[in-house]
Amino acid sequence: MTTSKKTWNARITAMVALFFTFVFIMVVYYDRKQVITYIAPPPLPETVDFFAYNKKMIEMANYGTTSVATGISATSTLWTATTTSISSPKNLWPVSTVYPKYGAILPFNRIVAYYGNLSSTALGALGRDPIPKMLDGLQKTVEAWQAADPSTPVIPAFDYIVVIAQAGAGPDGKYRLRMSDEEIQKAIDLVDSIHGLIFLDIQPGLSNVETEVPLLEKFLEKPNVELAIDPEFSMKTGAKPGTIIGTMSADDVNFSANYLARIVRRKNLPPKILLVHRFTENMVTGVKDIKTLEEVQIVMNMDGWGAPSIKKKVYSDV
Repeated sequence: MTTSKKTWNARITAMVALFFTFVFIMVVYYDRKQVITYIAPPPLPETVDFFAYNKKMIEMANYGTTSVATGISATSTLWTATTTSISSPKNLWPVSTVYPKYGAILPFNRIVAYYGNLSSTALGALGRDPIPKMLDGLQKTVEAWQAADPSTPVIPAFDYIVVIAQAGAGPDGKYRLRMSDEEIQKAIDLVDSIHGLIFLDIQPGLSNVETEVPLLEKFLEKPNVELAIDPEFSMKTGAKPGTIIGTMSADDVNFSANYLARIVRRKNLPPKILLVHRFTENMVTGVKDIKTLEEVQIVMNMDGWGAPSIKKKVYSDV
């Protein structure tokens, strides 16, 4: 009887110990689960406020606001700017397209950028003057745009050429020069100091975006680093840069956009901007095959060298 009682007590003790061990394991598992949940980045909302997006896009198209306020229609993925109150047949823009994800910079802000390279006085405003003078000039330009349109916040930016087309073939025969990581980081640090954006600009020469874009990935993972590609210096025919105007195809644009989209999804970032420099129609081919994405805002920047009369004609044609 005594032995049986001792056995029973031992069993009870073992069961109690097992129960508390189980409880301890569950508490540890729960705590670990809580920690994991805490450090995971919170998901961004799916889309912007598309009614506000529509309204601002139409304002930016110089249609005004009053006549279109009741004519905007939208769904969860697409929007349409066509309204009965707009009668001009030339009002073809904005077009219906995919909404960007939450956090999109455009059209809620205006980006004012200086173009060029900090190491060159010949490529644009970025390198033309000493850095303090350049930053002062950019700030004054930003202020002028803000005064002209107080309703649209202005963001300063660099369009910084990190792959520069060259007249000479170079060691690998690709007619382009890559900036070092140190030089790129210097430009990023500088733009961080003014709370701006930086577009890493690629002039491929005889190289291509499939080769050049991935080399910039660690920089493109930063929230304020965008991408620009320059068809003018994409020499698919093998001609030297600067001898003829180059081209890019829809495949080039789609590759660049999809590469950015994967970064946005992996790092849980707001939408990136892909800037495509295009001042003639033929510089980008197959434009109807360009696929819009909610993670990337594709911007066609139709400006370039030329007299005001040429620029006005291009804008009128577009």
